[in-house]
Amino acid sequence: MADRNSFLIRTDPRVLEALRLWARDELRSVNGQIEYLLRKALRDAGRLGPGSAPSKPPGRAPKSGGRRKS
Repeated sequence: MADRNSFLIRTDPRVLEALRLWARDELRSVNGQIEYLLRKALRDAGRLGPGSAPSKPPGRAPKSGGRRKS
């Protein structure tokens, strides 16, 4: 099994309660939910490690360069 490090996190009680409910809905522990969210954020930002390209954010297709003339 991979080595694990632990650390203390202080958070607003409302944030913790929201995490508890979200974790329960997804059948995870609070710790598992936090790790899932952190990994997703790191992957999306391209900061998880080698080969972790950032995800393209959802959005509209780029606009074309000007109006088309008929």
